[in-house]
Amino acid sequence: MARLGDLFLHIRNGANIKQGLDNTGYPITRIETISNRTVDRNKMGYAGITDLEKYSDFVMQDGDILMSHINSETHLGKTALYEKEGDEIIIHGMNLLSLRPNKDLITSKYAFYYLSSQSFLRQIPNITKKSVNQASFTVSALKELAFPIPSIEEQKKITLDLDKINDLISLREQQLSKLDELVKSRFIEMFGDQRTNPFGWDMVTIGDIATEVRYGTSRPAVEGGKYPYLRMNNLTYEGYLDLTDLKYIDIPDNEIEKCVVRKGDVLFNRTNSVELVGKTCVYNLDYDMIIAGYIIRVRIDDRMLPVVLSNYLNSTVLKEQLRSMAKGAVNQANINAQELQSIPIYLPPIDLQHEFVVFVEQIDKSK
Repeated sequence: MARLGDLFLHIRNGANIKQGLDNTGYPITRIETISNRTVDRNKMGYAGITDLEKYSDFVMQDGDILMSHINSETHLGKTALYEKEGDEIIIHGMNLLSLRPNKDLITSKYAFYYLSSQSFLRQIPNITKKSVNQASFTVSALKELAFPIPSIEEQKKITLDLDKINDLISLREQQLSKLDELVKSRFIEMFGDQRTNPFGWDMVTIGDIATEVRYGTSRPAVEGGKYPYLRMNNLTYEGYLDLTDLKYIDIPDNEIEKCVVRKGDVLFNRTNSVELVGKTCVYNLDYDMIIAGYIIRVRIDDRMLPVVLSNYLNSTVLKEQLRSMAKGAVNQANINAQELQSIPIYLPPIDLQHEFVVFVEQIDKSK
């Protein structure tokens, strides 16, 4: 084992540069730049500078590692490996650290894999300081953490194995994406384009088939809360529940029925960025949860199955319609319950709906 600070040539914050208003000048990192453990060049900011000399110490080199050290608690310590592709990128701001491995002692790939591992991330809470909206740790505290240091040859063997595993994971993710596309294609094949209603089915509004439409609670999550608490990040863009970052909440007994979700409820994310507003999924778990105020709970009558309504709202055509409906605020957009209920929808034969649900269940088993 070694002291982490002894294995890196530098561990530093980014340069203090004002981000430009357009995509000119040199690219600079932002917190969003760390995406899926890689440096996402589509999520860079830009600095309105043309001369790198003043900031040469902050220009990233091949093999540098970015680490989030001021963020929400769940994203603290998130890392990305920078692999140079002929570009000159400046590390920017206080939220991200740049770690440059001493390649006489440690390879960049091995350093990145260990910093991304649960073994390392379990040490982060020991050095974390929390405030109301974010958590952080200092560079000096980070440098004192323990770091396993096998020989360079052993490091290369380890990273080769992990590269192979990551390649397999990437292929599986591609398969999952293709299965999602298959469900969307099957929906259009069975029910037709929502804009044209080619089969001439009866048209109603979502409000017509809804038996109940309710907002969630505005109460905050609490440590050690009694009930699982679904928030907007627990609904995926593809239309599924994601419980990897689940909070908990305490709520009075007389308020539970107003914001509890049960199996078969349709959940609609009413407030988010313009790109994400309108995320919809079916709650398919056998136990109850509480929903936050940014989510609308919809219960519908027996003329439509929840899976069909969810796929209808998650279709490409409806996503475009929802974006056009959303009222933009400074950082978010909103679709209220009345607007959601006004959306027109066709009513396919119920036996055809059941056939689609069976198909979706088969796909879920494959996934």
